[in-house]
Amino acid sequence: MADDTKILLDESQLPSAWYNIMPDLPEPASPPLHPGTIKPISPDDLAPLFPMGLIEQEASMEPWIDIPGEVLDIYRLWRPTPLHRAKRLERALDTPARIYFKNESVSPAGSHKPNTAVAQAYYNKKEGTKRLTTETGAGQWGSALSFACNYFDLECLVYMVKISYEQKPYRKLMMQTWGGNILPSPSDTTNAGRAILAEDPDSPGSLGMAISEAIEVAAQDPDAHYSLGSVLNHVLLHQTVVGLETKAQLEKAGAEADVLIGCVGGGSNYAGFAFPFYPDKAAGKDLKFIAVEPTACPTMTRGSYRYDFGDTAKTTPLLKMHTLGHGFVPPKIHAGGLRYHGMAPLVSLLINAGEMDAVAFHQNRVFEAAVLFARTEGIIPAPETSHAIRSAIDEALKCRETGEAKTIVFNFSGHGHFDLAAYEHYFAHDLEDYEYPEANIEAALKDVPVVE
Repeated sequence: MADDTKILLDESQLPSAWYNIMPDLPEPASPPLHPGTIKPISPDDLAPLFPMGLIEQEASMEPWIDIPGEVLDIYRLWRPTPLHRAKRLERALDTPARIYFKNESVSPAGSHKPNTAVAQAYYNKKEGTKRLTTETGAGQWGSALSFACNYFDLECLVYMVKISYEQKPYRKLMMQTWGGNILPSPSDTTNAGRAILAEDPDSPGSLGMAISEAIEVAAQDPDAHYSLGSVLNHVLLHQTVVGLETKAQLEKAGAEADVLIGCVGGGSNYAGFAFPFYPDKAAGKDLKFIAVEPTACPTMTRGSYRYDFGDTAKTTPLLKMHTLGHGFVPPKIHAGGLRYHGMAPLVSLLINAGEMDAVAFHQNRVFEAAVLFARTEGIIPAPETSHAIRSAIDEALKCRETGEAKTIVFNFSGHGHFDLAAYEHYFAHDLEDYEYPEANIEAALKDVPVVE
């Protein structure tokens, strides 16, 4: 088993419960605050946007939450996903390290996103919701929610960040195939969108802007709820199926992780992969967790840890998180799923507590790693996923220098089949390595409320 290229689990070994990290945190999580009163938010405040089943999960202190049978039935279309040993990459790097990756690209939507999309669609359908609104950056989340809504007979409206809407036309077609309705954000269909366009008609958009539009529509429609693809506790909870399977697969392979790596935009794929391993670290195991982001959107590595809004229009609850400011407009890099101004509060808490590390890379080094991975392991990675690959390669090269045979495991969060235009720019040597100016960060943070 240790020599296998793929470590597989049977459908009978699919996790039956999600792991909730809340009881195991090194310190209590800070509560979300109401945007009007700046006081801790109540379940009733969230009811216009989310079904009660998800609201309960958001604050639950239960260590395990059962996965509904209807959700498991759909999960079985692609789960459990394979854990791969990257032997060819190891040889190319001439490293004594053992490199594994959890292949979430085998889902119908091509990424980890359906793990929570299916769960969110289920809980909404159960409570009578007829329509879901959401945002999407690179299109992975919009694709996943369109896929999930199709199975539960829900309408799906997706506001897609404009620059990604233009860069990734086939993501739009994928969403439409599953019945989704897609609009570029900012748009002229909402007050939030019209206000942004009035100030900047050529705005490339941002996840914060798209969130504002999706929330506005949901809040005005009694038959609609809002669905978020990352950041919130219940989203991270649903993704823990990834890490739970990975733990079982490593045990089956006779391996123990030393380094765990994931790319981070809002934090869900990384958290779902890494959180199930955290109790081992808390119990004294020497484990290194690395969260990877782009230097063009350096939320964890250069942002401020404080309360901020989750969207541009300041309609969401305030969350205690790493932030670049809710007014942050990211540059037009190709890793559209990593262009969010904030961070999952639970990931931020653990980074701030020194339990997890954060690193940032320029996109040319990221694509260099992506091409090496594709030419050794055969799978073309998404630009977002390639950030994790870059970090895994760097960790393996450190092992080559020290002679340590560490086990490095990363989450392969999605394939890049719809991102080939980005590779074209890389091969043409016209990708810009963008270092976000400190003055811009300081300016964006000036509008962030001060919460004592």
